[in-house]
Amino acid sequence: MRQVTITFPDNTTKTFDSTVTGVELLPWLKADDGFVVAIRVNNELYSLTRTIDVRSTVEPVTNRTTEGSNVYRRTLCFVLAAAARKLYPELRLLVGHSLGYGYYYTLESSGNKISIDREALEAGMRSLINDDLPIETRYLSYEEALELFRDSNQPETYRLLTQISRPRIMVNTLGGYSDLYFQPLLNRTGHLNVFDLIHYGEGFLLRFPPTAHPDKLTVFEDVPQLFAVYSEYKRWGKLLGVSSVGQINDLVSQRKAKDFVEITETLQNKKIAEIADRIAERGTVKVVLIAGPSSSGKTTTSKKLSMQLRVLGYEPLLISLDDYYQGRDNTPLDENGQPDFECLEALDVKLLNEILVSLFKGDEVDLPSFDFKTQSRKYGGRKLRMKERTILILEGIHGLNDRLTPLVPPEYKYKIYLSALTQLNLDDHNRIPTSDNRLIRRIVRDAQFRGKGAAGTIAMWASVQRGERNHIFPFQGKADVMFNTALDYELSVLKVYAEPLLRAVHPTEAEYSEASRLLVFLNDFSPIPSSYVPGQSILREFIGDSDFKY
Repeated sequence: MRQVTITFPDNTTKTFDSTVTGVELLPWLKADDGFVVAIRVNNELYSLTRTIDVRSTVEPVTNRTTEGSNVYRRTLCFVLAAAARKLYPELRLLVGHSLGYGYYYTLESSGNKISIDREALEAGMRSLINDDLPIETRYLSYEEALELFRDSNQPETYRLLTQISRPRIMVNTLGGYSDLYFQPLLNRTGHLNVFDLIHYGEGFLLRFPPTAHPDKLTVFEDVPQLFAVYSEYKRWGKLLGVSSVGQINDLVSQRKAKDFVEITETLQNKKIAEIADRIAERGTVKVVLIAGPSSSGKTTTSKKLSMQLRVLGYEPLLISLDDYYQGRDNTPLDENGQPDFECLEALDVKLLNEILVSLFKGDEVDLPSFDFKTQSRKYGGRKLRMKERTILILEGIHGLNDRLTPLVPPEYKYKIYLSALTQLNLDDHNRIPTSDNRLIRRIVRDAQFRGKGAAGTIAMWASVQRGERNHIFPFQGKADVMFNTALDYELSVLKVYAEPLLRAVHPTEAEYSEASRLLVFLNDFSPIPSSYVPGQSILREFIGDSDFKY
């Protein structure tokens, strides 16, 4: 029998006479805050029931961490699926996009949405949770797994498995219900006591607590525009018969991917043209403000919108908010004592507004530029005077915050919020997070143009997301229009670039867990060659060879 040596967070070690699981290690993994939902084994995320059979460094993952919060949410989704199957055995439960701290679901039969008994469904979930039932993780043969998902009315999971073709498939089981999740779940249901179900649209929301406050739900803040964009793209995907990764993979195998790329790009260009039409119809717009989270495609969208405005006879001019940085010495510090370059106060708002007001009056203005090497502002004779058909385009994270442009009259402003909101799911119960789409975009772009490896991008991603929560998401509801920059084929292209970068992250690095998760995720996509991607595509901003200059 093989011995296994475990090193714990306090650097103590213990040798066990045989293989062990996280459950057995819990006496040595006490969490000071929250409860342990999983463990990291040599920087890889393990469920508490997974066997450890090699020398390992182990640390607990609690519900107060991002990883732990995701484990909690996945397990809550699993319990919902189990309760829905018991209550509505003939219907398909379909997960949609996130909305606030919640996921949108529908129950469907032959494509028709069905009204649910919310109270009965919640009671079913509470019953499974109150009984503190074990969640079993086990392997099935390929044929057994296909039979399971074929007979349980999960056609997209069945489709995906036929394309992955692994000899052993890991499934999760709760009572008599089995399902497929691609990342670890809790080992028992008893901890899942903070959630809510509320009716929304034609379905319902499964609400869960935020990572920062795992013991309580936040007040639900609706963003109808965002939901409308998602719903529109979801209808479009169903119309084309492409709403899951398995269906995209079918197009690849049938050599129809190039056609789908062209259709997807045409739709996105049509949407940008519609936005330009709305700006023209308003008649009073002098400045377009574009904001969105990291890697949402702000720069390319600005350039493509400029082209559409030129078609309508306007003279669009791009002004970079980067040129209005205060400089390191005048930038406020964050809670860690480091310069907070993402806060509004890092910009010289007073100077920006003085320049905008002067331009609107018809004055000629000397525009500044900011030298990031010397951390100083320069004036190099770049002069500008607005004409009758001139429209300024400003893109940056604070574009929707009225504190950026307090001296600009509201009728002069048109605000656009960007989001990379894919309508694709992996299967019925596994969604594709918007943040994963953007993170993979950024990993590829950082490697292509900034010489940064995947570990470096992953390491700073939490800080990027914190800035988005503070400075972007609170203002998304103030946008005049929301534009979806996601391209449903893009992850099939990005995987070719991202996989070698993610494989270069070693198990000795803290970022290995996230890199491994993304590799598992990308493994579900069949590759699409980058040669199919048009030169003016938003995707070119990340993979290179764009027709635009950046």
